[in-house]
Amino acid sequence: MPIYEFKCLECNEEFETLVLRSDDEVCCPACKGERLERLMSACAFKSGENFTPAKGSASCSSCTASSCAGCH
Repeated sequence: MPIYEFKCLECNEEFETLVLRSDDEVCCPACKGERLERLMSACAFKSGENFTPAKGSASCSSCTASSCAGCH
């Protein structure tokens, strides 16, 4: 599923949302702002209860752990 991470340039809120089409309008859930920056995020693959960062990725984009075992 195409889930993207965004940062609102009006209130600095970071959030994820599902974007099905390139013309879908996205707004900040906190302030309803439309000035957004799409963030680069690492992919993770779920296998049972374990998360594995994508190859070449050291950790999730939203944490500082060296592996996802500590936060997932």
